[in-house]
Amino acid sequence: MNGCSGFPAPAKLNLMLRVTGRRADGYHLLQTVFRFIDFGDTVWIRRRSDGLIRRTRELPGVAEAEDLTLRAARVLKSVTGTRFGADIHVEKRLPVGGGLGGGSSDAATTLLALNHLWDTGLSRKRLQELALPLGADVPVFVFGSTALAGGIGEKLEPLTVGPAWYLVLVPPVSVATAGIFQHPELKRDSEAVKIQGFSVPAGNDLEPLVCSLYPEVGRHLAWLRSVGEAQMSGSGACVFAGFPDEAGARRAMAACPPDMRGFVARGLDVHPLHGLADFAED
Repeated sequence: MNGCSGFPAPAKLNLMLRVTGRRADGYHLLQTVFRFIDFGDTVWIRRRSDGLIRRTRELPGVAEAEDLTLRAARVLKSVTGTRFGADIHVEKRLPVGGGLGGGSSDAATTLLALNHLWDTGLSRKRLQELALPLGADVPVFVFGSTALAGGIGEKLEPLTVGPAWYLVLVPPVSVATAGIFQHPELKRDSEAVKIQGFSVPAGNDLEPLVCSLYPEVGRHLAWLRSVGEAQMSGSGACVFAGFPDEAGARRAMAACPPDMRGFVARGLDVHPLHGLADFAED
């Protein structure tokens, strides 16, 4: 794409995830800690002057009608009335159905990037409002820093988390988030806890159910727990363990069974686009 720019869309890890209830409309109430890592997708965007919004490359496993980057662009265009359009394609590194927030991160990066490229100047708070209908995880990527989340994921508070490196394993399965949250055996009555800081994983209410439905997730998690404090991220399938330094994470990676794949990444305090210019005053 001539004249296009690449914008990072980092993965997230859920350092803790508790399901504290369910609303009358079916949405689940959560308490979770989001942390970004320096591994993710890249969203490539070229501004168009004719107002068209196009996907310029196919995204395996994602129909154009379900592409959150296109939906995000169209929402921003509709709300702002800009005359501009965009050519968009996503360079994927994050697995679909992996619990790392890939599609949500791509959508948030699209909102942040186009708010800049189109010079629409919406505030971060307004972009978070536009993000929520796209998915419960999208607002935190716009929020842009490590956060404690409540509600359905939209109530966000900044949180300090100690430095860490993570070994993330990617089981060869794709977990359907909706199926997990709709499952009758999902635990939905956890108590919310007071959070002051995190340095190690602290549990995920979805993990027992996912491991029972997807044995590969359980197998990867069992091995990872042999080398560190480990848990599942989001609704899976990816599992992770935190380490105080890169060397420790890479030693664990080197010991990984040959039929397991994964990657090492550093925890980030802020989103790579957190300082992007052209935000209006919140």
